[in-house]
Amino acid sequence: MPLDKHIADLLAASSGAPQPTSLAELRAATEADLMRLQGEAETGVAIQHYVVIADDGYAIGLRLYTPAASNAESAQPAMLFAHGGGWCLGSLSLYDRPCQALANATGRKILSVDYRLAPEFPFPRPLEDVYQALCWVSEQAALLGINATRLAVGGDSAGGNLAAATALLARDRGGPHIEHQLLLYPALSRDMSTKSYCEFAEGYFLTRDAMAFCWENYLGDRRHPYAEPLHMASLRGLPPATILSCEYDPLRDEAEAYARRLEEAGVPVRCERLPGMVHACIHMSELTPAARRLFERARI
Repeated sequence: MPLDKHIADLLAASSGAPQPTSLAELRAATEADLMRLQGEAETGVAIQHYVVIADDGYAIGLRLYTPAASNAESAQPAMLFAHGGGWCLGSLSLYDRPCQALANATGRKILSVDYRLAPEFPFPRPLEDVYQALCWVSEQAALLGINATRLAVGGDSAGGNLAAATALLARDRGGPHIEHQLLLYPALSRDMSTKSYCEFAEGYFLTRDAMAFCWENYLGDRRHPYAEPLHMASLRGLPPATILSCEYDPLRDEAEAYARRLEEAGVPVRCERLPGMVHACIHMSELTPAARRLFERARI
């Protein structure tokens, strides 16, 4: 279908706008610009803060969102969530309202991870932070009021990459049981040579150049299957997956290719393309009512 009209208007209005000249400016501009596109905070969501101590002594922030309809008398299903931002942008605060919406939409407690960012902390540190947070959440299930057998992982964009890689680490290291993986328009390969990369390289919110910048910050000149899950030799034994791609997104084709690879490996998959949407639409509920479809289809 055509590009969503509200999104098209936003892209037209922002065309030619001055670009940030430093990573610090880019981080600040990203926070401000995306927050303006978000809907109102959800009602009835309880928020708690925790700290996970990483293997190097670093304190990883963890924000727990309990949905309004949660039953406090029983252990609840949960999802560890890694935010997007190309591994070098994004924060717990930026994803506060999206995580509230995810909690109410999925009926799961959402645990948002404040993993360390590249280039200050390149691969594999962000991934290890997310994986170690997963281990802590599983071990502290009683404290958190969650059911450790109903623990999912999820994320959008680079966070979808980290969620997919965390599922791989849990499989390969004999780590915590993961019930499901929710991958929202994930970045899964640095090849950037798909048809969608060619069609939507410019002018559709996320650009090819921006992704090249993000990959360079995260991975440098290396290649590694945990950083690029699409190229993992085997995907057997992974948890079931829900993958949502966006119609007008450079990452669309790799997300859908990953779904096919999972299916070929015997992993149950539900893969849907969000019509008329662009990358980062998790932030666009105030901009366009159609962006709410992401939360509706994220139910797992």
